[in-house]
Amino acid sequence: MATLTVQLPDEKHSRLLRLARVRRVTVDQLLEEASSAVLADSDAQTRFAARARRGSAAQGLKLLGKLDKAFARRG
Repeated sequence: MATLTVQLPDEKHSRLLRLARVRRVTVDQLLEEASSAVLADSDAQTRFAARARRGSAAQGLKLLGKLDKAFARRG
């Protein structure tokens, strides 16, 4: 496991300490959670961009049109 030193403004550090206490975790665990969320978001964006490059704008618009019609019938 790697060790990372991060410099934070005092106010942000205090807020992280309070949040960790409320969640009953350590600041290390809190930052581990946050970094996992950021990486998952980045992975999702990468997958979405790859799918968008393979897709067809015309086909996507056609599918959205079908969705609009389906919702119009329900409403």
